[in-house]
Amino acid sequence: MALSKEVLLDLYRTMSKIRAVEDRLGVVYYEGKLPAFDIAAGVIPGEMHLYTGQEAVATGVCAHLRKDDWVSGTHRSHGHIIAKGVDLKKMMAEIFGRKTGLCHGYGGHMHLFDPDLHFGCGGIVAAGIPQAVGGALAMKKHNEDRVAVAFLGEGAANAGAFHESMNLAAVWKLPLVAVIEDNLYAISVPKTISTSVESNVKRGVAYGIPAVQVDGQDVIAVYEAAQEAVARARRGEGPSLIEAACYRFRGHFEGDAEGYLSKGEKESWKEKDPIVILGEKMKAKGWLTDAEAESIQVEMTGLVAEAETFARESPFPAPEEALENVFA
Repeated sequence: MALSKEVLLDLYRTMSKIRAVEDRLGVVYYEGKLPAFDIAAGVIPGEMHLYTGQEAVATGVCAHLRKDDWVSGTHRSHGHIIAKGVDLKKMMAEIFGRKTGLCHGYGGHMHLFDPDLHFGCGGIVAAGIPQAVGGALAMKKHNEDRVAVAFLGEGAANAGAFHESMNLAAVWKLPLVAVIEDNLYAISVPKTISTSVESNVKRGVAYGIPAVQVDGQDVIAVYEAAQEAVARARRGEGPSLIEAACYRFRGHFEGDAEGYLSKGEKESWKEKDPIVILGEKMKAKGWLTDAEAESIQVEMTGLVAEAETFARESPFPAPEEALENVFA
């Protein structure tokens, strides 16, 4: 499939925006936590799971989604919600725990919810998949041409919730697209010793679901696979599964010692940077210059700086508001 300059430029810009956010958070997160790493200290207390390196997956999939399509993310979902079109200021404020955030500072980085975008995520592994199935069922009941997308890791594909969800989605012929981001590790456990099949594509086929494996470092490959899966769902032809082979360039969480990685492994994967790969393809076509790429980087860095300033200057929720906006 020959994609236009406009489409490729949009994909490049989205990936660059995600990277700019994650790069900045990778710096800010450590404020007040060093020299002895204290996960509870700093301007952003708690864990932090960055999406750096996996930008092509969220970007290639969400490029086909409308605002009213439903997306279920994971504990590593900055990339998903940015690709869906979130207001960066509200997202950053939530990560900083401020009242102006998406959830008024109650959720933090693992619990980003935006009802306007029909987006939600959470920290429980595989919990978002049955939620996406529920959303897809509602869409079918209302005879809508909307699509529900569930992002999950390859570790989550070993959970019962995944298998129950795939079975029901197939039985009920739901407009669901399951996207497995196979970054090789479930925290520190390699897929090779935790999963009985080499590829989760086999599991999709086992449930009668069309499934395909793509290079998750190549946004064009992801875009093309997602285009077919989303179109199929909109036509009422049922669910699809996409397994994207990708890699996170940082640890499972910030502060991860990464003792489970082999020597030189991360460095070799960084040679497959999805932003660089697309940039080189565009430059070869004469559709992107070094100066234009630098301009996009400056623009995205500026947007992130504005969002960070907004977050830092926003108030914290008052102590007396602790029981507001929560289930009693």
